[in-house]
Amino acid sequence: MKITSVEAVPYAIPYRKPLRFASGEVHAAEHVLVRVHTDDGVVGTADAVPRPFTYGETQAGVVAVIESLFAPQVVGRTLLERERVVEALARTVGNPAAKSAVDMAIWDALGRTLDQPVTALLGGYTDRMRVSHMLGFDSPAAMVAEAERMRDTYGITTFKVKVGRVPVALDTAVVRALREHLGPDVELYVDGNRGWTASESARAMADMRDLGLTFAEELCPADDVLGRRWLVQQCDVPFIADESAVTPADVTREVLGGSATAVSIKTARTGFTHSARVHHLAEGLGLEVVMGNQIDTQLGSMSTVVFGAAHRLTSRRAGELSNFLDMTDDLLAEPLVIRDGTLAVRPGAGLGVEVDSDKLAHYRLDH
Repeated sequence: MKITSVEAVPYAIPYRKPLRFASGEVHAAEHVLVRVHTDDGVVGTADAVPRPFTYGETQAGVVAVIESLFAPQVVGRTLLERERVVEALARTVGNPAAKSAVDMAIWDALGRTLDQPVTALLGGYTDRMRVSHMLGFDSPAAMVAEAERMRDTYGITTFKVKVGRVPVALDTAVVRALREHLGPDVELYVDGNRGWTASESARAMADMRDLGLTFAEELCPADDVLGRRWLVQQCDVPFIADESAVTPADVTREVLGGSATAVSIKTARTGFTHSARVHHLAEGLGLEVVMGNQIDTQLGSMSTVVFGAAHRLTSRRAGELSNFLDMTDDLLAEPLVIRDGTLAVRPGAGLGVEVDSDKLAHYRLDH
């Protein structure tokens, strides 16, 4: 079970249409496939998702930090020495996507070595999650049409709506149109990606008070400390800390400081090891939790459902698991399928999925 090498393969797969939101837009999955090799011949795999407009990582930076810093620190460790690995990676500041992918690839390799699913090793609470679909900026008609297609084709009845444009009426009109066309049984929540000020956020939430929203997420920057606290105090739905609460320490600061009342866990930025710590902290504080999405590929979405299904708290809410449907292709040999609004954990050891070598050869950028 000793780690012999860590591989970082950059690749790019286009999206069918750009996904636009307040902090940026994404035209292609320019990710890094991370593979951990062991002396038993086992290979663990995970996806690193650089988001330069959120965490400062780039594709080239992820490859560089893994090859030059992280690989030398983990090679020679066994798959069971995860705390040692976490300690070694923590010596480098930032780089959450790179660290998370190394962590999840080690967990995948451990599951394969033990012939056990990772979701069972993490907790094994259930084998599937309800799916939430994320709707990026567009006209009200286009966003309603996309939501109706997701509901009618895949049975999805929970939608995260990107907001944060100015004037705020651009987005409140979208949310109102979604509620009017989809009806009261569909679950809606909004994510501002820090695009509004606290006062703009308050005005928008007041305008949408009658729409039965489930959550509000990162409507204004957490750095606007007093404004954010003022906003959360008057918000009548749980306020989710997402990119402002990456680490357990961040969660503690945001919640105890009155700047959030719920938290988003994204395995793409906290792996499995740190996601478990955030989960246990949220459980102890009595916070609601949503499993979030970094505009993940199918491999990233499977990692999310593997973790989310492992715990009671994270499996209660629909997870953001469907944006791989916006991609023109994927690396998995057997595509994921959303049925009746749910995504199931794949049976089998590790993450239960395999990468198609021909597709990787086609999309990789390091030839």
